[in-house]
Amino acid sequence: MNSFGRKLVFTIFGTSHSVAIGGVLDGFPSGIFIETNLIQETLDKRNPNLFGTTQRKEIDEIQWLTNFNNGHSTGASIAFLLRNKDANPNDYHFDITPRPGHADFSQISKYGKYADISGGGQASGRMTAPLVIAGALARFIIPEISISAEIIEIGGKKEYSQILEQAYQQGDSLGGIVQITATNIPAGLGEPFFDSVESLVSHLFFSIPGVKGIEFGAGFNSAKMLGSEFNDTFSDKFGKTSTNNAGGINGGITNGNDLIIRVAFRPPSSIGIEQKTINTETNQQTSIKIRGRHDSSYVPRTLPILESALALVLADFFLINKK
Repeated sequence: MNSFGRKLVFTIFGTSHSVAIGGVLDGFPSGIFIETNLIQETLDKRNPNLFGTTQRKEIDEIQWLTNFNNGHSTGASIAFLLRNKDANPNDYHFDITPRPGHADFSQISKYGKYADISGGGQASGRMTAPLVIAGALARFIIPEISISAEIIEIGGKKEYSQILEQAYQQGDSLGGIVQITATNIPAGLGEPFFDSVESLVSHLFFSIPGVKGIEFGAGFNSAKMLGSEFNDTFSDKFGKTSTNNAGGINGGITNGNDLIIRVAFRPPSSIGIEQKTINTETNQQTSIKIRGRHDSSYVPRTLPILESALALVLADFFLINKK
């Protein structure tokens, strides 16, 4: 399905090389002042023109399909789109020779011979642009919450500029880890089981192409800790703790401490090195070399994507919790 949310429902549409991509946000409260220039600025951060990022240059000027009343939300659905002006579907003919690491084979298996796999189709990182817009809108619902993301490492290195350039020169790619921190979180958001904060954050984060792992607080390191080490000691009656191994969540519900989340991205699948694949018509192994405009690492472009995704989840929880 192409929708996410309970009270604040985001629906995405389009594909990487369709005429346009966009989204619809339902359940947005009325009377909130929307600074559309700030939303455009947030979207611009997704395309930072950094070394090693894709050479596909979309202008990404937001076209609002819904009117605001003197700059305020009206309570009606908010719809928007982005025109795909720099698409080049001629670079993508992999219907019988699927690209290793890509969703060509899986999408054709699901949708058949008419599947749109140009540029990754529905599974493309291009589809994160509407998510950024939706999350930037959601921030106006929860202005008191601060959300920021930072790169922890790329290719296993904290100082990554040199290995990023090496990967680019070799026609290869690198993954990395990003940490997202949300501060001034009220206690009591989330549900104790299926709709826990971890569940819904993970649900949306794993919708972002390239995400292969997520952890909260101490995360996987908690498996090596004693309970006496992991447990966060309370330091005041408001729930603040001296450590934050739980990452701001207990029993699926926020506890008033900062949310600490780390996300692992795999390397981009499109690389300039010749790779082996299978010809699905002949069942014979063959070689392909991928053309097109690709990232050596898309980690530098993910910061506003992750920030916006978290804002969308937290705004939804806030509306669910609103009395």
